[in-house]
Amino acid sequence: MADQTTSEAYENIIVRRQNRVGIIQLNRPAAMNALNSPTMAELLAVLRQFDRDDGLGCTVITGSDRAFSAGADIKQMAQASVVEMMAMPFLDYWDQLLHIRKPVIAAVSGWCLGGGCELALACDMIVASETARFGQPEINLGIIPGGGGTQRMARAVGKALAMEIVLNDRRLTADEALRYGLVNRVAPVDSYLAEAIKLAADIAGRAPVAVQLGKEAVNQAFELLLTAGLRDERRLFNALFSTEDQKEGMTAFVEKRAANWQGK
Repeated sequence: MADQTTSEAYENIIVRRQNRVGIIQLNRPAAMNALNSPTMAELLAVLRQFDRDDGLGCTVITGSDRAFSAGADIKQMAQASVVEMMAMPFLDYWDQLLHIRKPVIAAVSGWCLGGGCELALACDMIVASETARFGQPEINLGIIPGGGGTQRMARAVGKALAMEIVLNDRRLTADEALRYGLVNRVAPVDSYLAEAIKLAADIAGRAPVAVQLGKEAVNQAFELLLTAGLRDERRLFNALFSTEDQKEGMTAFVEKRAANWQGK
């Protein structure tokens, strides 16, 4: 299937598909792709739609070359009370990314700050351009990250650096992010998105059920103690022997040919 833009209209994102890869582009250029409730609602709705689409195997979320996202839209929170913030579903959107079964790759260029950085961290992998800058500057507003930034950043780069990022607005360059394990790879600005789409296409070309269970197993490593995680991995491993793709994959290996995955 050729590169196609969806016919459905969205206010804050652009949606297209390239063969088995779904691509979602944040599209609020005047606000440097700041994330507000309507934007996150559209993003999650499309991710869920892609999750149900057997023709897609992986998703790429991107922004512009100048900014993946400069953060959450502060205007909708500036005058909120504690009770209003507790009742506001806005931050729940970041948690909902955990329920997306297919892999999601963030293609990041330029500013990736605050809620935007938390969105990238909530994805499964990150491909960055050479101009990418990652940070959690909430401390400058008298608050801390609320969309998972303190937890996912610490797991990605370690306690000491996460403390500096959260407490003192330390910004990471793309090369630093790569060195500390925050991103998978760094590419030039003119090719980072193509690199992310290629990675997504490679993953989308593999056994669909195994990919989804592999994602689940890796994510469980951050939720469970080692012994529980090992048990869960073994359960998922054994479950894959009930799939047609397992039979096809092992038969193809023995017969020295390419496997024909069915997602069953």
